[in-house]
Amino acid sequence: MIDVDPSLVNWSRVQFAFTAMYHWIFVPLTLGLSFLCAFYETIYLKTGNEEWKKITRFWMTLFGINFAIGVATGIILEFEFGTNWSNYSWMVGDIFGAPLAIEGLFAFFMEASFFAVMFFGWDRVSKGFHCFSTWMVAIGSNLSAVWILVANGWMQNPVGMAFNADTARFEMENFAEVVFNPVAVSKFTHTSSSGFVMASAFVLTISCWYLIKKKHVEVAKRSIIVASVFGLVASLFVGFTGDEAAYEVAQKQPMKLAAMEGLYKGEHGAGLVAMGIMNDTKVPGDVQDAFLMQVKVPRVLSLLANREFGSFVPGIDDLVYGNEEQNVMGVNTMMEKGRLALADLAAFKDAKRNKDDVTAEAALARFDVNKEFMGYGYLDNPEEAVPPVNIVFNSFHLMVMMGSLLPVIFAAFLFYTFKGVITEKRWLLPVGLFTGLMAFLAEQAGWVTAEVGRQPWAIQGLMPVKIATTNLSVTAVQITLAMFAVVFTILLIAEISIMLKAIAAGPEGH
Repeated sequence: MIDVDPSLVNWSRVQFAFTAMYHWIFVPLTLGLSFLCAFYETIYLKTGNEEWKKITRFWMTLFGINFAIGVATGIILEFEFGTNWSNYSWMVGDIFGAPLAIEGLFAFFMEASFFAVMFFGWDRVSKGFHCFSTWMVAIGSNLSAVWILVANGWMQNPVGMAFNADTARFEMENFAEVVFNPVAVSKFTHTSSSGFVMASAFVLTISCWYLIKKKHVEVAKRSIIVASVFGLVASLFVGFTGDEAAYEVAQKQPMKLAAMEGLYKGEHGAGLVAMGIMNDTKVPGDVQDAFLMQVKVPRVLSLLANREFGSFVPGIDDLVYGNEEQNVMGVNTMMEKGRLALADLAAFKDAKRNKDDVTAEAALARFDVNKEFMGYGYLDNPEEAVPPVNIVFNSFHLMVMMGSLLPVIFAAFLFYTFKGVITEKRWLLPVGLFTGLMAFLAEQAGWVTAEVGRQPWAIQGLMPVKIATTNLSVTAVQITLAMFAVVFTILLIAEISIMLKAIAAGPEGH
């Protein structure tokens, strides 16, 4: 087995998670607010009403502040693949690098090209071209997300590639298969639509503050109407895409689904946990109850996972130790096959060095039989394949809870605004103030569910995280983590400060 310092792995994980979560503060707002700016400006273009121009420029100012900080944190995040995860980058650079390169050369280039026109071209280009530029920035922002999520989706469901035993690298075979990976498609549709919800909730929060303070009332009302429509449609679509994403998880990452639901023992007609408190001392294979308290919706998890109410959904114990009756191969068996694959790969490399082609060919043939399990050969015990169940369960259910409340809130604001009585609903405006926070919590919880839920894998089933790290000192990772924490906190404080000043100045002071 490869000797890896667990402290290095854990600190590298912490640093990457910290950087990604900071970056994720800004990304969803960028994805959604860019389209809201395009909607507002399109209304201005169609009506010629200067009030809509004022609204557009105000929200565009907040978008620009957020965009700038998001770019800065995103650049650092991409560099970490080379600094902290060089083994991963070297082994999959042929595949993982392609969508990231396209994102930089095409999507980000298009976004940046029209960005200057969007912000500085109001009196320099025609109204139509300016509106077109705003739409191009919105489309470019979301195209950037496409390629990043294609790369992430491949990590969670590696397709369209082959392993080159001569170089010990994964190489792309089918670019279209990588791009249209069903996990990547479901991740993009779910992530982008949740960004639309986040931006709509952000607009709602600020507009409610204006209404409570009785400032910029007409701007706030008009902003709420567009944001509520966009947010309501997007939040309903989030539910649809979330169902599809969960189905893909069930098919490609059953261990993640089991952790999301705290399911240890597989069931026919498995119920969906609506709410529950997990037993912190529960471990795979023991006889303790997984929950101290739970409320289930009967049979719905089976429908979610397999599109059949009575179907069998494997639990953590089934996946770790196997279930022959249900034809579920356990991690313990996969580890045996993985170790055979690694041994045959080593034998192949030795034979190639010794120029023994016959032995090399035989070893390669044996390796091909078990190569899909080679990542399991690096695990020390079957239980290592189980992600932190409590974290995944709680983050998933927080995301669902917040996400379920948001469409109700959008619908209420839309209804009362159209009736012209929104300012009279003093009970509803404080709710709106917390809508942005609710959407933010749902976004962060969704990221935690997706990324912590796939642990211990950097590439699902093929490369555990502990093999993907760079051979650095733990001290170096700790120092850079502290540096990032300071810099990112300064950036966050700066963004909040600048945004608050812009909000206080209002639409007239853009």
